[in-house]
Amino acid sequence: MLDPEITPQEFLQQRSKPNPPILLDVREPWEFQTASLPNSILMPMGEITSRAHAELDPDQPIVVLCHHGQRSLSVTMWLRQQDFTHVQSLAGGIDAWSRTIDPGIPRY
Repeated sequence: MLDPEITPQEFLQQRSKPNPPILLDVREPWEFQTASLPNSILMPMGEITSRAHAELDPDQPIVVLCHHGQRSLSVTMWLRQQDFTHVQSLAGGIDAWSRTIDPGIPRY
């Protein structure tokens, strides 16, 4: 099984390949409006249990994103228990992405 976390650098490489992973943003709407990555799907952590099976494909690679990586890791582990086998958490969250990949993404 995949490592539960993926670094921003590894995710950047995956995003540039054909059929990149779905980017699942589990932060709150105000956080998403403050700073987000293009082509991400907003599904706040509190809505995961009611929406994941209806809106996500368990066979599709998914990278889960939050602010610093704690919520996304929790969601990643829950999704893996639900037989979503290709799920990883973005280590350090959008904050790490902003610091190491794209400083144009606001930090908060």
